[in-house]
Amino acid sequence: MGRGTLTIDLDAVAANWAALDAESAPGCATAACVKADGYGLGAAAVAGRLATAGCTTFFVAMAEEGATVRAAVGDGPRIGVFSGHMPGDGSMLGDLDLTPMLNSVEQMTRHFETLPGHPFGIQLDTGMNRLGLEPADWEAVRDVALAQSPWLIMSHLACADEPDHPMNSAQLAVFTEMTGGINVPLSLAATGGILLGADYHFDLTRPGIGLYGGLPFATATPTLRLDVPVIQIRTIARGETAGYGNSWTATRETRLATIASGYADGLIRAASNRAVVFADGTPCPVVGRISMDLVTVDVTHLAQPPDTLEILGHQTPDAFATAADTIGYEVLTALGPRYLRRYSGATT
Repeated sequence: MGRGTLTIDLDAVAANWAALDAESAPGCATAACVKADGYGLGAAAVAGRLATAGCTTFFVAMAEEGATVRAAVGDGPRIGVFSGHMPGDGSMLGDLDLTPMLNSVEQMTRHFETLPGHPFGIQLDTGMNRLGLEPADWEAVRDVALAQSPWLIMSHLACADEPDHPMNSAQLAVFTEMTGGINVPLSLAATGGILLGADYHFDLTRPGIGLYGGLPFATATPTLRLDVPVIQIRTIARGETAGYGNSWTATRETRLATIASGYADGLIRAASNRAVVFADGTPCPVVGRISMDLVTVDVTHLAQPPDTLEILGHQTPDAFATAADTIGYEVLTALGPRYLRRYSGATT
């Protein structure tokens, strides 16, 4: 087989959800963010497994993602849509019972006119300047919005992965002020916010990256392994180069393995000459530039030439991300469609 195999442990995802649920304050529910195709692991499989674990609320980025999750979890669970009610979304929101998180006065008007009586939530901007009603806009429409009985009012922390960052307490203060005296469920914390403590939990938390084994949930159970076949092995002399641009030169006689993966499969090019992969737990350096479909790896130190090399498993997505000066989120969500995805712990 000429493509890599991504093995995903759905039971580990469920265990991470349960662990984050246990971190939440008493009376606080725990949802699950399954946007971006379940952070690259497969939204349908992840949501289906989490539903059996007891999760009743899911979040996606856009209505089209909600359609995939609804098909997986069936009727009943709540599916919130972070992008709100966009033009043309009315039929999908209504037919699939999706709950838009309204971000602006314009979206509120669209939703109330297009789907009167349909459930909705509200997103407030507490300083991230990305999505949500700003304080002045919220003050202007607050009474109208509350009269329509929103399901949830939420905001999002900008620096939750830095526990000592002053932005965390500043946003908490703004959110508390904007929602003061409101008898509506509230939500502020995703994974990082959960770990900041009970003051940030309110009525509902929305973990994302922590479900999939990523930081800042340092004690998360690993959820995936990525193995890639070796296409060819060659021995090159000292002074020879490998890959585009001659960016790596052999300092000794070197045995190189060329593996069937590249930046088209999510192996970020910036990790060239810096990342490592593994052969039965033994680290092997990536040498030369990562190209579209291929990566060359120094396997001189191995007793036997390998048939496959492991990219993720012994190392986490965050560890691989460090070599590319990025974050584990990008590594996970970039995992390409060419990988064969195999699930363990699946319920169907």
